[in-house]
Formats: sequence, C-alpha cells, structure tokens
Amino acid sequence: MAKPLTDQDKRKQISVRGLAGVENVADLKTNFNRHLHFTLVKDRNVATKRDYYFALANTVRDHLVGRWIRTQQHYYEKDPKRVYYLSLEFYMGRALQNTMVNLGLENACDEATYQLGLDMEELQDIEEDAGLGNGGLGRLAACFLDSMASLGLAAYGYGIRYEFGIFNQKIMNGWQVEEADDWLRYGNPWEKARPEYMRPVHFYGRVEHTAEGVKWVDTQVVLALPYDTPVPGYRNNIVNTMRLWSAKAPCEFNLKDFNVGGYIQAVLDRNLAENISRVLYPNDNFFEGKELRLKQEYFVVAATLQDIIRRFKASKFGSTEFVRMDLSTMPDKVAIQLNDTHPALAIPELMRLLVDNEKLTWEKAWDIVVRTCAYTNHTVLPEALERWPVDLFQNLLPRHLEIIYEINRRHMERIGKLYPGDFDRMRRMSLIEEGDVKKINMAHLCIVGSHAVNGVARIHSEIIKDTVFKDFYDVDPQKFQNKTNGITPRRWLVMCNPGLAEIIAERIGEDYIRDLDQLKKLLNFVNDDSFIRDVAKVKQENKLKFSAHLEEQYKVKINPNSMFDVQVKRIHEYKRQLLNCLHIITLYNRIRKEPSKPWTPRTIMIGGKAAPGYHTAKMIIKLITSIGDIVNNDPVVGDRLKVIFLENYRVTLAEKIIPASDLSEQISTAGTEASGTGNMKFMLNGALTIGTMDGANVEMAEEAGEQNLFIFGMRVHEVEALDKKGYDAVSYYNRIPELKQAIDQISGGFFSPAQPGLFKDLVNMLMNHDRFKVFADYEEYIKCQDKVSALYKNPKEWTKKVIYNIAGCGKFSSDRTISQYAREIWGIEPSLEKIAAPDDPR
Repeated sequence: MAKPLTDQDKRKQISVRGLAGVENVADLKTNFNRHLHFTLVKDRNVATKRDYYFALANTVRDHLVGRWIRTQQHYYEKDPKRVYYLSLEFYMGRALQNTMVNLGLENACDEATYQLGLDMEELQDIEEDAGLGNGGLGRLAACFLDSMASLGLAAYGYGIRYEFGIFNQKIMNGWQVEEADDWLRYGNPWEKARPEYMRPVHFYGRVEHTAEGVKWVDTQVVLALPYDTPVPGYRNNIVNTMRLWSAKAPCEFNLKDFNVGGYIQAVLDRNLAENISRVLYPNDNFFEGKELRLKQEYFVVAATLQDIIRRFKASKFGSTEFVRMDLSTMPDKVAIQLNDTHPALAIPELMRLLVDNEKLTWEKAWDIVVRTCAYTNHTVLPEALERWPVDLFQNLLPRHLEIIYEINRRHMERIGKLYPGDFDRMRRMSLIEEGDVKKINMAHLCIVGSHAVNGVARIHSEIIKDTVFKDFYDVDPQKFQNKTNGITPRRWLVMCNPGLAEIIAERIGEDYIRDLDQLKKLLNFVNDDSFIRDVAKVKQENKLKFSAHLEEQYKVKINPNSMFDVQVKRIHEYKRQLLNCLHIITLYNRIRKEPSKPWTPRTIMIGGKAAPGYHTAKMIIKLITSIGDIVNNDPVVGDRLKVIFLENYRVTLAEKIIPASDLSEQISTAGTEASGTGNMKFMLNGALTIGTMDGANVEMAEEAGEQNLFIFGMRVHEVEALDKKGYDAVSYYNRIPELKQAIDQISGGFFSPAQPGLFKDLVNMLMNHDRFKVFADYEEYIKCQDKVSALYKNPKEWTKKVIYNIAGCGKFSSDRTISQYAREIWGIEPSLEKIAAPDDPR
C-alpha cells in the first residue's frame, strides 16, 4: 500500500524552485488577497477552491504583464528578424506551474499559499489543460515556444483558439467514449482578447481579372478575433506571445439580404461562421478532407499573414503609421515556419497579398515567399499526407486555386527543362494529382514554396530524401535539412520531476536547465554509490506518489515495487500497442504455467486516445482493457502482473506518469515514427527504453550508448527487404508456439468470454493484412523483454544504465533544436542574455 506523502515531504524547499524571500512572500500574499477580494466582492462572500485558483493565477500573471510589455517594446526598439511559428495545434497543458518555474516563483508561491492555509498542488489541479493538440506535433509546438522565449528569439506562435480541444476520454465497459472538452467553461486567466487587432477573412466568391489587376469579389467575410497568451522564457525576463484566432461573424452577417421574417434565422446563422474555431479535428497522423478543416487552415493563415505584414510595415511601438513600404526586405525581417502542411496555404495567400494587393511582379513576389517560408515534415505515412480535392478549392478559395495552378505551371516548366521528355517524373512531381478526382498535394506545394524542408530526426530526414520526396531532393538538394526534435527541460524535468532536478543540481549546479549538454558531467557519477542511491530513491518516491494517485482516481491498487512498464501515446497500428499486448499475454501464460518461478513483477500501463472514427484503434483499447480484466483477476498471477489502461492520457497525466516509469515502450515499426518526443521525456526522467531503431530512438542509442537501451527488431532496410519478399504473418504464427497460443486465445474468446468473436477482425488484420508487421518483431521483442526482467533484478546495474541515459539527454533539449532552426533556417542568432526586469532601471 502506497503511503501518502506528509505535508513536510511535499513542502521541502527545493533550490531549483527559486528563492522564497520574506518580501517576496509578503507581496504575493497581499496580491493574492487583493485578487480574491475583487473576485468575491462581485457576488459571493464564501470562497471556493476555484476562487483560490483564480486568485493565485492572477497573482502570478501580474508578474508576467510588465515583462510582457517590456519584451515587446524591446523588440520594437531592436527591430530583430521575427519568427512566426504557424501551427494548427498547440498542446500547451497547464500554465500556472510552468509560469512559476520560468519566473522563479515556485517556492515563494508555495510558502505564501501555505501561510494562507492552502495547498498549492490542490489549487494547480483546478486548472484545465489547454488541450489544443492531438499529440506529438502539437506538443512540439508548445516546447518550441518555451525554447524560443528562453533563447531570446522575437517569436510568435500563431494558431486557432478552439472552443473545444481534444476530447476527454472515458472508458466505459472497456470501450472508449468521447466527451467534449469544454476547457473555457470557467474562463481562462492566461489569455487576453485583442479586439483592436481583429482581421477580416474571406471565403467563396469569384475572381475578376480587370485592367487594374485581379479582384476576388462577392466573398463571405468572417472576422478573426485574436487572443494573446504570454510565453515566458526561463528566468530571462522575456515574455513572448502565442496569438490564437477565434472566429466571429461580422455585425451585418446575413442581414443585408435577409427576406422578410428572416431576421431571427439570420442571427442564428451567425453560428455557421463562428463554427470555424469551434473544435479541434481529433485525428493524429490521418488526413480527413472536410471543408470545415480546409476553412480552419485558411482562416489561421489569412489572419496571421495580415498581422505579419502589418507588423512588418509598422514603425514604432504602439504606432499605427507605416514606414516600411518596400516589401522586398521582408525575408530579412520575417521567417515563417510551417508546422507540417496544415498551414501550407500561407504560400499562395502570401503570393495573393503581394501580387494582387501590393502589386508586385510574380517573380519578385515568389522570391519573397520562398525566402520567407520553411516547411517541417512530420510523417511519411501516406494516409496522413494532405491531398485536397480541386473542386473544394474552386468553391471555397477560387483565387488560391488559380495561384496554385500558376505555381505549378512554372514548376513543371522548370522540371521539363531539367528532364526533357521525362513525363513520368513530371507527373510524380506535380502539385496537382490527376485521377478520378483531381487533388492538390500540399506537401509538394510546401517543398516548392519553401527555401528549407526538414525532417524531425536523422533517420526520418534520410527517408524523406531517399523515398517520398526523392524527386525533389534530386533537383534541390540544398533545401533538405534535419532538425531532430527536442523537449523543454523546464516542463519535462524541473517542473514534473523536482526531486530528480534537485539531486542533479546538487552534483553539477543549476546551469544545465538552460544548457542541457551539461548533463554529460553526470558521467563522473555513474559509479558514485550515493548518486546511484539518490537516483533510485527519487524514482521510488515518484512511483509511490503515482501509485497513490492511481488508487485515489481509479480505485486500483498496484505494487509499487513492481517494474512500471509504460506505453503512452496515441493509439495507432504503426505504434504497435498490439505488440505490447502480445508480450502481456505471453508473460501471463508463462506465469500460469510455472507459478512458482521468481518472476520479475510488472505493472504494465498503456494509455492514449484513439481518433473517434478509427475503428481498429478503438478495438485495440477494448483488447487492452479485456486482457486487464482477465489478468488482474487471476489469483494464480497475484500482484506479479497487472495491466492498467490509463484513461484520458493528456499533458497533465504525462507529467505524473513519466517521472514514475521504469521502462519506456517505443516499439513502432522501423521507418514509421518520424521522431517521437515521449521517448525523450522518459529518458530524461530516468526510465530505460525498450525500442526499435526508429525515429529519435536511433540518436538516443547513439548518445547514451546502444548497450544502455534495449534495442530490438528489424531495421529500416530489413523492413524494406521483407516488403519486397512479401510479409507472411501466418508463417510466424505456425513457427512460434507462444505466438500461436496468444493469437488463439484472442480469437477464441479467452479474453472476451461473453463475446467470443469480439476480436476476430483484429486477429484477421494481424494474420492477413498487417502493414506494420507485428509478428515479424515478436520473437526478438519477447527475448529483449526477458533481458529487461533480468536486469531489473539487479537494481544497482539498472540504475547505472539510467544514469548513462540521463547523461546522454543533452541533445534532446528543444533549446538545441531551436538553436539549429534559428541558425540554419531562420538566419538569426539565439541568445542567453537576460533583459532588464520591469522593476529594474532601463
């Protein structure tokens, strides 16, 4: 039974959490009470927990606003090149604790709330996650914002303020059920509406070619209302901005031409326009060609580009007069990074603004666009690539279709000159795919319209050049780069694992928090018994804390001395949660066969959301919960094996589970996971990795030493060879008795006695059309898991490997990633300088 931490344990002062000076604490208490008073004076006289949370959030926010204003003034004075990170997703999680960490206020706030008789952790739990993302791509954007601010870049995140973020996942009778994420229900203290920067966005209409140029007329207008959220850098007094657009119908919407008696309906129809920012599409690595999604993509791009050009032209802080009328210098002052193809319309939209509005020649405009834009590719899965039907464009964005056709005409002319008569190559490279329905290939648009194209891990960037975009690499090799992903050590170490951050700081100082390469110094402590003991102790404390959380939230008791074996990520066939299931069943069968053997006890936890329309992924969740029902209730097994499905996996749950994990499962088929970033979070938090040579796992093995990870399975070239030869799942089934037993149990209803045929489709897929070759890696995976179990029995040797892993994490800071984007794509130099705080003399 996990014993709860005492008040004293919870509140021990941790140096990496900042100083709790007496004046500091007194000021915080005063401001807290002031905010609480103004909250309550309005209508109530008894404070709720939520009132206390809002008072604390507003107190902390007060420390941001002066720095925020000063940062923006600083940018106007220095006039640096600005970076615009365009993304349809920003998976931010909670803001309160992260803000306290980056401002060095955590200890002071903890002391202040304690003196006021409140528990800060309890107040933090009231904040809703800002779940405006699906997974890796959206969370990467959030880590990048943190690093850009911490490196002093004049950067802006631009996206959509979805009223409903990623759905909340409930598990009912073992099945996923979705419910709407009404995250703004109680208000959001971290955002500030900026109606003065409202922008019109046009849809539909038609194109007129006149003597004065091209006009896009008879359009429907939707207004984009910006909401700004502060993004604090780590203790450098810089606060950048994330600007998210919300859709508003204009006042005259549908009213100018409504028929008699249509007034009420006209007002109700305003919802149609405002639906654009209603809800995040919940697909990860899957393209769904819906008109509303295309509207969202154009909406964010059109509003953002107006803002970019306004800011480029404006002269002084707070001034409305334009001084820079010559747009040819734009690439020297503006960098636009496209987070996947979702904001690809930035390319034709910027062309439209430059050619139609600013009256530049096509050639001049195109030069500006290409030098300004850069594109990050996030996946090679064909079902994830965006291909929009031409007729959807014709209707919704007729001018953009014309522009894309002209971009393609010139592109095809160039390819035709380089490869005369090679019509097959021209067909492959065209932005327009011919077929039953003509489609626009958005990745091709991005490559042609950008000066830099990058993958997100070394192996992924090589795959792009060798396969999917090989034709483009052949003509423009200089465009292609690698930028291996990273994670922010502020949220993913200092904030979520203060115990580990502290014992590291005791050995090598605190500077590693802004310069993660310094973790290499821990190599000096690999054989230091006291450090080994400390690392193991912190892990055990984190496990106890998570065990208590699990008991409280889900009423499940787990053995905190078991190995915590964790796979948390979106549910997808390529991520091979099914391979994990086969290991669970194999382990279960072995324990039942020889119950008296000294098995290494495991608690296997799997968590993640399935896209609501992805039937196979939902069946995988049902299989996991069904296996759990059998395994967890078998008295022969006892507490040597438990299977838990972690409900509603999200940023806030990741912050709890990752520091408590022993084993990280990163088991995608080689060549399918572009990078992964969860893998890095586990590594930084003292878990060992079992994984394939895929994505960033390859570089993790290189940094920590391959002998310090559990690497198994086919390499990319072996997967390709097996594809050529033809993958025959049945042959593995017939050759490997333990595999056959597991599959027969699944298909025979052993795990679903009430519905014996429940999983027949899943088994049929594995046996006859498994694109991700689960059986091909089964044998090596099981053998590798046996090695994991053996090493876990030797805690000292296990912990030494953990230390090698933590010491090898430096490369995987998003500070390193962003420094490379800055120098190699955006043409700017990062800086670790602090700027003056608002209360300092200037």
